[in-house]
Amino acid sequence: MKQNLYNTGMLALLLAAMLLGSCMSDKGKGNEWKLVWEENFDGNEIDTTVWSKIPRGGSDWDNYMSSHDTLFNVAGGNLILRGIVNTILPNDTAPYLTGGVYSKGKKTFGLGKLEIRAKLNGTRGAWPAFWMLPESGPYPDGGEIDIMEWYDHIDFVSQCVHSHYTLKLGIKEPEQSAYTDIDSSKYNLYAVELHQDSLRFFVNDVHTLTYPRIETDKEGQFPFADHEFFLLLDMQLGGSWVGAVKPDDLPVDMAIDWVRFYEKQE
Repeated sequence: MKQNLYNTGMLALLLAAMLLGSCMSDKGKGNEWKLVWEENFDGNEIDTTVWSKIPRGGSDWDNYMSSHDTLFNVAGGNLILRGIVNTILPNDTAPYLTGGVYSKGKKTFGLGKLEIRAKLNGTRGAWPAFWMLPESGPYPDGGEIDIMEWYDHIDFVSQCVHSHYTLKLGIKEPEQSAYTDIDSSKYNLYAVELHQDSLRFFVNDVHTLTYPRIETDKEGQFPFADHEFFLLLDMQLGGSWVGAVKPDDLPVDMAIDWVRFYEKQE
């Protein structure tokens, strides 16, 4: 009887040790990434060695962009980007003005993990986004990585990929997008991992989507590991994705706390 109790006790200790080892191994996974660059938006102005204000363009996402100082603020360790009714530029026919920054021509990102912590403030017609485009090459051949898009003032964010394969060929598999609930009254963490064989998306450290490289005879399925990307952080208003803007709801803004880039530990 004593021998049986002894054996049972030893077995329990062995199982506990195995469980502890497993937990320690899981915790150790957090050490696979090394922080190599970060932007904390300290001080009181945009770091122009990294960021440029996004110029006006002809697409839904940039047709109200402006460099006016009212649309940008760096304060309290945050970059604030705004969307407003245009009452300040009488010679500009755009009904609304929006602020955005990108790292084009200044800072690029390749294989690794990119994280953005931000607080979104939604309203009807608002379209804040964090996304990546290739530093060079025609669109959409080099791919587009949407780390976070928030349409209107709904309860969830979208994460998605676009490429020649998904847009020009119109192929919908593998799964290309994920929709995840957020609490917009708080800061949330949005992330993407760029690997040779996949893109992995996260919201608040919860894995939301994996877009894999697959074997296919179709062109342009996974261009994401072939070149460097620049990052866009922008407040947008209106467009075919979001719908009509309600002027009485404006201004609207979002606060970006920090951006961090990690590389895989060898």
